[in-house]
Amino acid sequence: MSFQFLLRGYAAMALFTFGCLGFAHATPANMTITGDAAPPIGHYEFCKENPKECAYAGGDAGPAILTEDRWKAILKINYTVNTTIKPMTDMELYGVEEKWAIPTTAGDCEDFALLKRKELIDAGFSASDLLMTVVLQPNGEGHAVLTVRTDRGDFVLDNMRNKVKLWSDTEYTFLKRQSADDPARWVKIQDGRAVAVGSLK
Repeated sequence: MSFQFLLRGYAAMALFTFGCLGFAHATPANMTITGDAAPPIGHYEFCKENPKECAYAGGDAGPAILTEDRWKAILKINYTVNTTIKPMTDMELYGVEEKWAIPTTAGDCEDFALLKRKELIDAGFSASDLLMTVVLQPNGEGHAVLTVRTDRGDFVLDNMRNKVKLWSDTEYTFLKRQSADDPARWVKIQDGRAVAVGSLK
């Protein structure tokens, strides 16, 4: 299959998906925030080592207006990072259990998300709409993704898939994410889909 054929298919997918974003969802398209949360230790250390990445930049600019060009940029950056960065654990890369870093050739889930955040900021997105997010996978393991806040909902960029989905269309349980007001702060997410499970504990 030729590269040009893949590009044409990718462009068609971007246009088709963008046209379908107006459909209603049973779960809110935007996450509900319920209060402050402790930042992951990896992100706390990342901010100490990279203060510019976590510097206050004027607060919440409001959800991004999701134009067709912005949607294409989201899809392209998610796909490019997913296919150019090699998945490797922090232990393999750094000899430690947990280290957040912007990768150049290899990294784990939060590293993929950090690079996507950086590239989307470079593409003109506000940092207040690009939020590192901690979730639980169905098997109970922790995972990190990037949430992109838009006027059409909160979308998830995930190193485990090239398709960009609304948060409510994923299989994850959402726990916490960066604050839109301050990238060094974190907030709790009320995942309404997990209420029934939580009530049994």
